[in-house]
Amino acid sequence: MANAQRAGRLAQEIQRDVAEILLKRINDPRLQDVTITSVEVSGDLQIATIYYSLLSDKASDQKKVAEGLEAASGLIRKELGSRLTVYKIPELRFELDNSIQYGDHIEALIRQLHKKD
Repeated sequence: MANAQRAGRLAQEIQRDVAEILLKRINDPRLQDVTITSVEVSGDLQIATIYYSLLSDKASDQKKVAEGLEAASGLIRKELGSRLTVYKIPELRFELDNSIQYGDHIEALIRQLHKKD
């Protein structure tokens, strides 16, 4: 099992590289408005969970982006293989990061409380 510091460094490298790959190498129009927010790497460095956010809140856009990321995951992993210096490139899993929407929801609730006063 790798130490937490190494997993953290690998997660930062993956986040930086995946964002750059999406920007420069992937020409899929479904992935134009995707932002990589964070990456978590498992303790054994075998799985990288990549969290992303979108500008759109539409469920149809979220589905299209998920399909686009799944289709591009092979190319992204191949590109990571040439950039990272690890024995085995982690399996990539993409998950929508809902923290921005959650923060907006909390902010709206706080505004409602202030309006009542």
